[in-house]
Amino acid sequence: MIILHGRGGKSEDFSWIAEYFDFDDMHYLMLDAPYVYDEGYAWHDLHGCMQESFTLLRETFDMLFKKEFDPSESFLFGFSQGAELTFEFGARYAKALSGYIAVSGYLSHPVRLLKEAKQSCKKAHWLCTHGTEDEVLDFYKTKEQIEVLQKGGFDITFSPYEKGHGIIKEESTMIYQWIQTLKASY
Repeated sequence: MIILHGRGGKSEDFSWIAEYFDFDDMHYLMLDAPYVYDEGYAWHDLHGCMQESFTLLRETFDMLFKKEFDPSESFLFGFSQGAELTFEFGARYAKALSGYIAVSGYLSHPVRLLKEAKQSCKKAHWLCTHGTEDEVLDFYKTKEQIEVLQKGGFDITFSPYEKGHGIIKEESTMIYQWIQTLKASY
């Protein structure tokens, strides 16, 4: 599982995932974004350019999937701005993963993403969760963006939660079960 933090966050913010999910056969790679932002990092610059992040992720994915790991048994997990990259990079990457998890995120350009996404990635398993009380990213805007992708052929499960901009236990448990179901299929 490759894990992408949110804007202003750091990779270690999600170190709890490996312990919480506790899959014996899962390796976890937590990446730091390339741009410095406050006390942490960001996945794109102030102008919204994600090219450096795309390059970093493509090089990392290519290295991981060259010999060591099977993309069809791998997951991409992103929170907030990391969820944006989960969609924006994940759907364009050459190889489809087993699953994509986007928590409390958004999309930059859903219509453009529909045009540029790899067909195999659209048909992969996508899970998007979002808080109905999110004070950072509007729930209804994200919901509309996800509906655009669903109508365009993405296999996305959208799960709302009564929460703010964060991750709650009920949501973590559901994500764990979702991964477990996918893992049981291979």
